[in-house]
Amino acid sequence: MTLYPKLIMDALATVTYPGNKKNLVEAEMVADNLRIDGMKVSFSLIFPRETDPFLKSTVKAAEAAIHYHVSKDVEVTITTEFLSKPRPEVGKLLPEVKNVIAVSSGKGGVGKSTVAANLAIALARLGYKVGLLDCDVFGPSVPKMFHVEDARPYAVKKDGRDLIEPIEKYGIKLLSIGFFVNPDTATLWRGGMASNALKQLIADADWGDLDYFILDTPPGTSDIHLTLLQTLAITGAVIVSTPQNVALADARKGIDMYQNDKVGVPILGLVENMAWFTPAELPENKYYIFGREGCKNLAKEMNVPLLAQIPLVQSICENGDNGTPAATDSSSITGLAFINLAQAVVTVVNRRNKEQAPTKIVKVTKE
Repeated sequence: MTLYPKLIMDALATVTYPGNKKNLVEAEMVADNLRIDGMKVSFSLIFPRETDPFLKSTVKAAEAAIHYHVSKDVEVTITTEFLSKPRPEVGKLLPEVKNVIAVSSGKGGVGKSTVAANLAIALARLGYKVGLLDCDVFGPSVPKMFHVEDARPYAVKKDGRDLIEPIEKYGIKLLSIGFFVNPDTATLWRGGMASNALKQLIADADWGDLDYFILDTPPGTSDIHLTLLQTLAITGAVIVSTPQNVALADARKGIDMYQNDKVGVPILGLVENMAWFTPAELPENKYYIFGREGCKNLAKEMNVPLLAQIPLVQSICENGDNGTPAATDSSSITGLAFINLAQAVVTVVNRRNKEQAPTKIVKVTKE
């Protein structure tokens, strides 16, 4: 019996690929490396990705089709190729990102996202390459704060992988689950779904070369925090709190989460948000609505730096809602405060990198 390419291709045309319900030839899954040597046949099948659930069954079906439609004596060798390279393993993600900063708070409502957004903008204004990831899967706020609610990230092909292209605003690369869900609908996901979505925004996005990758984490301590600690080597954490005692009590828990023996993420410092209220018409006046210097005292007690005290000014809220965060105007009181915060963060990060070993990714072991 003499074998020729059309015999083989006709046999492969009888095999349906479950991923798109097309046959292997129609789906252009047969590579152009078909070789015939007597009764020996070799070729490659091209799959979308290495983790394709139909890979093994499709390869077996292709071999069986050749044996059935051509001859059972044909010696078939099938190799596989992939359109998209697999995701790098944990520990090798984001090789071009120099510093990963987690902005955290023990409780909600202390202005953590406001601080994260303005810190990112202030760092960019100082000339650094910055990325901001909104890690609050259930209450994303970055799209509104940057006035990009209607933005829809698209995929780009890079190094053989399909990657999400972050949205750019104010010189910052932005991603948030808010770009992919209906803003008027509650996100009803179990912890595993939320964690997987967050991993995708980290590992399957084209973050590129960054000096600072800011993580706007959800309030409290949760699955999301554990996912971040297991996925990224976090350079350090910035803890945000208001001066009042109830917020400070939760801030202690946030500090403990990162300083835990099994975690070991350095605390870069504390930010006291809403430190005092200053009316626009009386810029020299300070009214301590939530207590006075609570964060300053906590920083001293915990032996960590107080990076900044951010005043409560009506324009912070208005600018956040309008998509023009305070740090975009460095001439304002709050804009200057966030520039000073960014400079303080640069200083403590440089000191941390000089004096301490790189953070290790948290590994969960089953006991």
